[in-house]
Amino acid sequence: MDISFLTLCILAVTLIIIAYLMKGWHLPLSGLVQGGRMLWTVFPRLLLGFALAGMIQVMIPTEYIAKMIGEGSGLKGILIAMIAGVATPGGPFVNFPIVAALYKSGASVGPLAAYLAAWGIIPINRTLVWEIPFLGTHFAFARYLSCIIFPLFIGIITPFMFKLLKW
Repeated sequence: MDISFLTLCILAVTLIIIAYLMKGWHLPLSGLVQGGRMLWTVFPRLLLGFALAGMIQVMIPTEYIAKMIGEGSGLKGILIAMIAGVATPGGPFVNFPIVAALYKSGASVGPLAAYLAAWGIIPINRTLVWEIPFLGTHFAFARYLSCIIFPLFIGIITPFMFKLLKW
């Protein structure tokens, strides 16, 4: 059994028990209903994210992924992944299935870490749609320039940490 799944089960059961002890069955049932509503909202995005991940796995040859962002791709692979992370729209429901598919297809941990860092720290769509209109161009560019080095650094250091933490 996967440890993350087991951890989630233990947390969920613990919270249900605590909620029951606090207010009886009303509180845990309300929480489960809220969770169901959230699932109903998220499910279409999750389904599309998995569909995209599956299409990546069957349409992009693993040799190409390995060449572009695989083990031997070096700094070039990290930069390619950074640019992809900056340009990729969508939330975690889209991006994590894509990253998992790339990982299974031969992508290295450095470029994948750079992709996720760039997607989280310096996404262009969020900058254009939210940050510039709400905070102004001056702030957005100052923050962007301040953050642009981090995905690169993360992409370089992650393989070392991955090997160090591998047991």
